[in-house]
Amino acid sequence: MNRTLIVLITGAMLTGALAMAEDKVDQRVANQQKRVGQGLQTGSLTTKEGANLEKKEAGLRKEVHNDRVANGGKLTGAEKAQVNKQQNKLSNQIYNKKHNDKTR
Repeated sequence: MNRTLIVLITGAMLTGALAMAEDKVDQRVANQQKRVGQGLQTGSLTTKEGANLEKKEAGLRKEVHNDRVANGGKLTGAEKAQVNKQQNKLSNQIYNKKHNDKTR
């Protein structure tokens, strides 16, 4: 009985950890969209820069969606690493575009 309980608890913890990792990807995408929106509102991004960043975000969201569809709703470890790398690159691009001297 104790082993069964331990296995159930461990399984629940692992499932929760995986769900948190999936939520982290989604939350990061949402945060980056918010940053672009704020940049457009404040004028630190031109409409052209914003459109370009939105297009890149849409491509990343589509890639994540397709990866999840291909894997039963989950991202593999390699896919998570790749998405994280792409999100880091996009985050740097958002920062650089918001802090260049171009304004609307």
